[in-house]
Amino acid sequence: MTTPQCCANPPTLNTAGGEGKVVDSFGGLTAYVAGAVDSKAAVVLISDIFGFEAPNLRKIADRVASSGYFVVVPDFFHGDPYAPENADRPIQVWRNEHPQAQAFEEAKPVIAALKEQGVTSVGAAGYCWGAKGVVDLAKARELHAAVLLHPSRITVDDIKEVKCPIAILGAEVDHVSPPELIRQFEQVLSSNSGINHLVKIFPGVAHGWAVRYSNDDASAVKSAEEALVDMTDWFNKYLK
Repeated sequence: MTTPQCCANPPTLNTAGGEGKVVDSFGGLTAYVAGAVDSKAAVVLISDIFGFEAPNLRKIADRVASSGYFVVVPDFFHGDPYAPENADRPIQVWRNEHPQAQAFEEAKPVIAALKEQGVTSVGAAGYCWGAKGVVDLAKARELHAAVLLHPSRITVDDIKEVKCPIAILGAEVDHVSPPELIRQFEQVLSSNSGINHLVKIFPGVAHGWAVRYSNDDASAVKSAEEALVDMTDWFNKYLK
C-alpha cells in the first residue's frame, strides 16, 4: 500500500548536487559516487521514489563517504523518478512501472562491480522504496550489513530471512510501516540469535524523515542527523 506519506515533502532534484560525481555506468547503471575508489569498504544507497538526484540523499552519501567508504547511489529509475506534479501519472501507475523488486536485481551487478574494484565488504541502506531492495540483498547474502530507514512494503517474513547484521530505523508517525510492525520486526530478530540487529523508533517524526527533511527545520535536521549517525555507526561496526 502506498500512502500520502510516501509522496510528502518532495525534494527539488539537482543533477549537479553533491561533492562526488555522476558516472554513466557503474554496474550498468548511471550512479552518483563519492569517496575513495581504493576503499575496501563500500556502501550502496537505494533511494526513495524521488531518486538519486535528491540533494539530501547526496549529502548523506557524501557524509558516509567522509567516514572512509566508497559510496554508490545508483539510478534505479533510469532517469524516471516519481514526479508528483504529473497528474497524468499517479503514484500507483509509477510504482507499477518501477517495482521494488527491480532494485534487488539491478543492485547485484553494482555489488559485483564493487568487488571487481577491490571492495571486500559491502553495506547497503534503503529509504522507503529502496528498503525492499536492501532487505532482499540481505536475504541473498549479498551484504555484510544492512540498514532500513522508514521502510516500505517489508514483511515479517522478509525479516525472518535476513542473513546479515541489520539496523531498522522507523518513525513514530508512520502509516506505511507503523511502530507496531517495526516492533514485530524486532521480535523476529531477537528470536534469531545469529543476526545482530538494531531496531529504533524515532519519536515525533513521520515517514520519510531521514531523507526528506527541510534544512530550515532545526528539529527535523536534528532527527535526520541522528539517523545518519546511527547508520554510519552500524556500517563502522560491521564493514571495517
